[in-house]
Amino acid sequence: MNNNLNKFLEKYVKLSEAELEYISNKFKRKLIKKNNYLLKQGETCQDLVFVLKGCLRLYYLKDDIEISVWFALPQSSAIEIYSFISGNPSNYFIQAIEDSEVLYLTKSELNKLYNHQPQMQEMMRNFWEDVILNLIDRFTALQKDSAEKRYLDLLKKPDYMNTIPQKYLASFIGVTPTSLSRIRKHIKKMH
Repeated sequence: MNNNLNKFLEKYVKLSEAELEYISNKFKRKLIKKNNYLLKQGETCQDLVFVLKGCLRLYYLKDDIEISVWFALPQSSAIEIYSFISGNPSNYFIQAIEDSEVLYLTKSELNKLYNHQPQMQEMMRNFWEDVILNLIDRFTALQKDSAEKRYLDLLKKPDYMNTIPQKYLASFIGVTPTSLSRIRKHIKKMH
């Protein structure tokens, strides 16, 4: 049993010890070396992933430039939601930006759990709602907030700042690395 995975599951649904153990034992462990992929563009996302150690990023290519969309740090999930739900090939990559250790549950195993552990349906509904709300917040920030405001919001997430390379953070907030450098200098002058 993994306590961090259990805390993650219990964030979305109340489960007994036996249910937690049954569900968490369905997850398999995988090590991913830095720069290796969990998912490549054109593949179908088949796994719900929980990050134990390391950091993964979800990104896509636009005119051969990598655009970082999401980061999964320890105690969080990594999933390409559109491909996972639709069964269609992904337009995204999930890559380890440092040596990482994950637990994963295949979609077919998740579907079996829905039958054997009905609480898993409630857990996943709550999980999807959380994911959707985060996506809406992110989309709204990209649409309405200035790049400087988006960077200042990132400063409130020390795990991001200490783990994720600046070039990935720049694309995450929708600017070039050069623009991010200017934003950082401007903020330092003000403080």
